[in-house]
Amino acid sequence: MPMQVRTDCRLFLGDRPCVWGGQCEGCEHYVKRGEHIVVIKLAAAGDVLRTTSILAPLKRAHPDSYITWVTDPLSLPLIEFNPYVDRALAFGFETWLTLLVQSIDLLICLDKEERACALASALRASEKLGFALSLAGAVEPLNADARYDYELGLSNEMKFHENTMTYPAIFCRTAGLEYQADPYVLALPESSIEYAEQFLNGLSLPEPVIGLNVGAGHVFANKAWTPTGYAALAGAVRERLGGTAIVLGGADDRERAKAVLSAAPDAAVDGGLHDVLDFAAVVGMLDALVTGDTLAMHIGIALGVPTVVLFGPSAPQEIEFFGTGRKVLSPLDCAPCYRRDCDVRPSCMEAIEMETVFEALTEALEEA
Repeated sequence: MPMQVRTDCRLFLGDRPCVWGGQCEGCEHYVKRGEHIVVIKLAAAGDVLRTTSILAPLKRAHPDSYITWVTDPLSLPLIEFNPYVDRALAFGFETWLTLLVQSIDLLICLDKEERACALASALRASEKLGFALSLAGAVEPLNADARYDYELGLSNEMKFHENTMTYPAIFCRTAGLEYQADPYVLALPESSIEYAEQFLNGLSLPEPVIGLNVGAGHVFANKAWTPTGYAALAGAVRERLGGTAIVLGGADDRERAKAVLSAAPDAAVDGGLHDVLDFAAVVGMLDALVTGDTLAMHIGIALGVPTVVLFGPSAPQEIEFFGTGRKVLSPLDCAPCYRRDCDVRPSCMEAIEMETVFEALTEALEEA
């Protein structure tokens, strides 16, 4: 007699027993899959993380749903432990093929990249929201509520000067959800938390421990503050707060990190390089974080770390702190602009003074 198999259980894996042993008959852990929702948000990693603010309202609107999230492989770790997400898939041919044959009740594409929109167009779903690719190859909004985000990307005047909505609010609007200021959701595995504890305990740093995330990636490198500014801030943390500045960044930021460490050898320590979830766990244990508009900013916000963010070429009004943090804006009138290169000197980031950043830092620490 064939065994009983409940393929409609949200725990069913198909090729191996589930966490409860795989014996479906009489299993008390059976939970029927609700409507299948597919969210497409591929890049960049910081944008993927801040898009998780839609998950709580999405679950409120669809409490029994089974949520699949499609993202780039580099962003996958930020999603795969999320308690709201039932399945995280890396963008690619296998994912397209897998989803192509599955029933999808609701598809939400929050990317305006061609490849993401092409996937949204190719998949079959009872309802689609967000963005897709037309037969002519143009990105287009799928619903009236997505029109605002669509136009925001096409108008510098609207994006830089007229818009007052944060991105979480815009994402919720695009997805047809009620915005209630739900924060980002970043869940870390216990192994990363233990890693961060061992790493920081091994350094034996005088408190408060302030993270200085000195880079901004290679695409918008001019979003980063100057090594000179960070070095001066490290000195102020040591002299005025009695604490320690730990210099953080990715592999592309090592030269900037070395410059800060060289300029402030007695006040700053090297935070090294870590995998993204280990890095996030380290950030989560800091007393505060100072950074540009980059992934580290979103991690700090997600984990409730008092975060001071320096804004130059990017739009500060799009960022929501959910109650903790400070924005330091460039004094130059030409900011924001989102230019990747600029010949204005001093640049918008160079014009930010250390004392302004230190004041914002002390305010953030006092409120923590």
